[in-house]
Parts: sequence; C-alpha cells; structure tokens
Amino acid sequence: MQQIRRILSIDGGGIKGVFPASFLATIEDTIGDRITNYFDLIVGTSTGGIIALGLGLGLSSAEILSFYEELGPEIFGGNRFLKAIRHLVFSKYNDKPLREALERHFGNRTLGESKTRLVIPAMNLDTGEAHLYKTAHNRKNERDYKQLAVTVALATSAAPTYFPSHQETSGLALIDGGIWANNPTACAVIEAITNLDWDAKSLRVLSLGCTTCPPHVGWEKWMPLGQLYWASRSIDLFMSGQSSSSLGIAKLFTGEENVLRIDPPATRGRFTLDGIKAISCLKGLGVSEARKALSKVREMFLTHPAPTFEPCYPAIRSTTSHILISKDVTKFIH
Repeated sequence: MQQIRRILSIDGGGIKGVFPASFLATIEDTIGDRITNYFDLIVGTSTGGIIALGLGLGLSSAEILSFYEELGPEIFGGNRFLKAIRHLVFSKYNDKPLREALERHFGNRTLGESKTRLVIPAMNLDTGEAHLYKTAHNRKNERDYKQLAVTVALATSAAPTYFPSHQETSGLALIDGGIWANNPTACAVIEAITNLDWDAKSLRVLSLGCTTCPPHVGWEKWMPLGQLYWASRSIDLFMSGQSSSSLGIAKLFTGEENVLRIDPPATRGRFTLDGIKAISCLKGLGVSEARKALSKVREMFLTHPAPTFEPCYPAIRSTTSHILISKDVTKFIH
C-alpha cells in the first residue's frame, strides 16, 4: 500500500498570520495533540514561515498564537500618521522589535533543530533569485540547517516597504519570500516530488491562507489608466495571480481532491498586513473556520502520526536556546 505523505503550507500575510495560527490552535485543542506530529513537510512564507519555524521547533499553535496577540502591537504599533509619512520614503517599520520578539521565542536554536522537514522561501536581493531555506531532509542541503531560526524568520518576513531587507552575517541580502511565493503550496509539492522523491499521487496538502480579498476593478478596466492608478492595485493583482497559479500547479500534480485550501474571503480593507486592531477578529475567524473544516482535516490528515523525521546531518544545538524556550512556555502556561 502506498504511503500517504502529508504537507502543511502556510501563506504570508503579516499580522493576518493570526488566522492560520488560530485555525491550527483550534485543531490542536480539539485533538489534544500537536499538529506537527501528523505532517511530513511544512512550508511557510513570511508570517507563514515564522509559524512553520515555531511548529518545527516544538512550540504549540496556541503558543504561536500568543506570540502574535502579545507582540503584534509591539511590532506594528506606533503613531499611524507618522508611520504613513515614513512609509513614503523608508520602510514603515524598524525590524528591531520583531528581531527581539523572535530571539525571546527561538533563542539561539537553529533550523536543523526542527523536528519536521521545513522549507522557508526568501529572495536574494542582489541576484533576484529565489532563496529557499531547507532542513537537512536531502543530502544536498548541507548548509541551511546551521542557520539560526531567527535569521531565517527575519529573511522570509522582510517585506519590502514594511521592513528593511535582512542581511546575513555572510553579507547576503534577502527579502520576503512573498515576492515570489506568498502562497507556497506549489513550492511545497515540487519539493516533495523532486527532492524528497515522494509520489505525487501520495500527497495530501493542507494549504492555509491569511484571508483573501479578490482584486476590485470596476469601470476602470475599460479605461487606459496609467501608473498612478495601477501602482496601488498591482500588488493585490500580483498576489492573487500568484496564489491561483500556485494552487493550480499543486492540484495538477496531486489531484484536485488532494489539496484542501482554507482561505476565507474578506471585504476589501477589512484585514491588512499591519492591522493590529483586527487581531481578535482574525482569531475568531480561525476558530470558526477550524470548526467547519475539522471533519475534512481529520479525514485527510489526522488518521495516524507521521514517521519520525531523521535529518541527513545532525542538528547543531544550543543549551542557551532551550532555556529561552522553556521560559516562554512557562509564561504562556501561567
């Protein structure tokens, strides 16, 4: 009998990452077990990359959700008017609060300490090439597993205009993986087929978005409008097209019935990348969508635990990092 391989894919979306974190926390609370115990591969971009890293390093979805609830206002806070003015010339936010928050939660732990296979997209700013951080699930992945989880998280979430680009100690400049794979579902499936040599028809994919808002173009589509009009809408159109393409590719390889997409629609402007006032609504939406999808999720992904991940190279561990993690877990419990 063919072994079923299960993949979790998580989109980028800034503070809207509250939604997939809440969705997963609700599933975990229902089944009384960690979601990572049931997946063979987790792929996440930007905020989805932070969630993927947290899951791989042993944090529960509830702990990751608390990270967003407690530290979202700290990372995306400040005077809205001053931030808008700054945004015209510089990155809207300094990445120092995000870095400090990640260091408190991940400490000095490395990508190689993940208990499951991870792929985290970023982009090389100097060459314009895709840059994928990967655990050592293939012998070709000889370097990434040594990287600090904080470094990987900062690189994948360095969204242009929102945060400055991230420079590794090597001098490599990286920006948000959402530039090319905000929805990384296709990236996940291709990794599974090519580098893990898993049969395409054996794959089951849970793809989590951060809410979707179809691009709104009305009468303007009939007008020969220029940069002033399209500049404010091109990002939405790009993201929508990339997500559609990513899902289409994944379904083409695996079969449409083997990809479960959870990405509830929202009205235009309801949720934004840095909209901290909507955190509680996004959390509630995650609970609601998990409740509706539970039976399907259970049927496709939760029938039995995934085999233990055995990396090709041993993890480089840090005793300091474990102390930092345990302190935060204690804080969440109390």
